[in-house]
Amino acid sequence: MAWDFENDLQDPGRRDIVGTAGIERLLSSSGITATTTIVVYSGLDNLLATYAFWLLKVYRHRDVRLLDGGKALWLAEGRPTTTTAPGVVPAVYRALEPDRDVRADRTDILSVIGREDHSLVDARSAEMYRGQDTAGAARGGHIPGALNLAALRETHSDGSFRSWRVPTVRPDGTFKAVADLQALCTDLCLLPERTIITYCVRGGLSTHAWFVLTQLPGYPHVREYDRSWAEWGNLAAMPIEV
Repeated sequence: MAWDFENDLQDPGRRDIVGTAGIERLLSSSGITATTTIVVYSGLDNLLATYAFWLLKVYRHRDVRLLDGGKALWLAEGRPTTTTAPGVVPAVYRALEPDRDVRADRTDILSVIGREDHSLVDARSAEMYRGQDTAGAARGGHIPGALNLAALRETHSDGSFRSWRVPTVRPDGTFKAVADLQALCTDLCLLPERTIITYCVRGGLSTHAWFVLTQLPGYPHVREYDRSWAEWGNLAAMPIEV
């Protein structure tokens, strides 16, 4: 079953995550019930898959899993593929109330800037963090006090975008060992007793960071600001550092 990031996981009209009715339609048409185990994967180091994982957790789906290494490793290992769409028997899915503990909005961000019990993690590139690349927004820079878990933008020979390389995965796309991830978090001064809020441009890189923090070292209080720089960088009233 294929889900489209723009049209299935988001509501283009509201520029927001898909609403309750939308997630119910998507999961029902995919033959999913509340007891179904969902395994998600994608390309680009699973960036879109971690967004889907996070979204399903927003709606409190119990059993969601991520295919480590994603599509690229599956193909590299010569595992079976097909072009035949699966036969799906539609189900009736009833979503639970969204979990506010895994999502943050700009009001939440404004209320925690400068607080010692919170850490903000900017998962964009170093160039975006420093304001040298605005990522298509009106302004560049980062949210005051944010730490940079910097992704590397890889390009083709003509300079066009090829992929993101994130510091939490190995060259084959699988996640690094938990001990290595914990060391990376320690170097970034991320403490498990703090509430951590991740953000990036539109939620791909930052939900990947959210997944790593919550599912691997197991940080207990992590929220995702999915509107990220696409919202913050285009609002003149939002404070910015460069």
